[in-house]
Amino acid sequence: MKVVADASVLIALSTIRQLPLLAERFPQGILIPQAVWREVVEQGGDRPGAQDVAAAPWITVLPGATSGISLLLQAELEEGEAEAIALAHALSADLVLLDERDARQAATRLGLRSLGAIGILIWAKQRGRLPELRPMLDALRTQGKFRISRTLYEQALATVGEL
Repeated sequence: MKVVADASVLIALSTIRQLPLLAERFPQGILIPQAVWREVVEQGGDRPGAQDVAAAPWITVLPGATSGISLLLQAELEEGEAEAIALAHALSADLVLLDERDARQAATRLGLRSLGAIGILIWAKQRGRLPELRPMLDALRTQGKFRISRTLYEQALATVGEL
């Protein structure tokens, strides 16, 4: 399975110390474009994700796609999101990891399946890798300054039987 990730999922999961869930969920590893590496590791300094991503042997950095798709997407999205989606499209990836609504909509328009940090946490809870989802969602909100609508929060909890 080919999986490409944007920075948001890496940072969100690192913030709550759950980045290893990605290695469990995708044992073949994940791919990130150079722009995501720059954003998370090079420009990240000592922010969440920088050291974790740099040290993860299951993350492979690839050059960003230099297609017209990438350039078009950069008109509406951040560079990392645009490159992640363009790379996923170029590789015919099975999945692209994105959190931002606009990025997910752009991926869908290109026929790509997407999954976000909350989806990874739901998977982990359903597989018994997390005892509870609620504390993870709360940590995303407080520690990660992650915007989660009330509806999404409640849907996620309902999915795992915590509502």
